[in-house]
Amino acid sequence: MSQRVNLEDIESKLREIGGSAQTAAQSAATAPPTVAIGAVVAVLAVAAVYLLGRRRGRKAAPVLEIRRI
Repeated sequence: MSQRVNLEDIESKLREIGGSAQTAAQSAATAPPTVAIGAVVAVLAVAAVYLLGRRRGRKAAPVLEIRRI
């Protein structure tokens, strides 16, 4: 048979969870600057690739002449 759960068991478990939640919250407080820097770098990389591809596309695009008969 299983043992009954006491009020002390519940309190100790909640304190344990609360302590780990506080530790996670403190470590997450330092993460936003890192995430923001990563996001800015990613946006700049995508913009650079877009602009370089656009430039290359303009250079390599064939010139099409349309003559009216």
